[in-house]
Amino acid sequence: MSFLVPCPQCGPRDVYEFRFGGETLRRPSPDATPLVWTNYRYMRVNRDGNAREWWFHRLGCRRWFVTERDTVRNVVSASGWATGD
Repeated sequence: MSFLVPCPQCGPRDVYEFRFGGETLRRPSPDATPLVWTNYRYMRVNRDGNAREWWFHRLGCRRWFVTERDTVRNVVSASGWATGD
């Protein structure tokens, strides 16, 4: 299924120009336990509805950015550069 992803630099483009990077998650502290790091790396919520996700524009500006996307309808409501929050 194709849909448009709005790159903050290049504008709306076909999803096939991008690489999906997964949900945005808060990174654990460096001294976190191995179990916490394993859960951070491999366990995903994979929810229906609105999700905050990483995308990489591999055929355009070659930059990572964050989107808010409805995973049921594949509609991106917002996109922008990561802010570190």
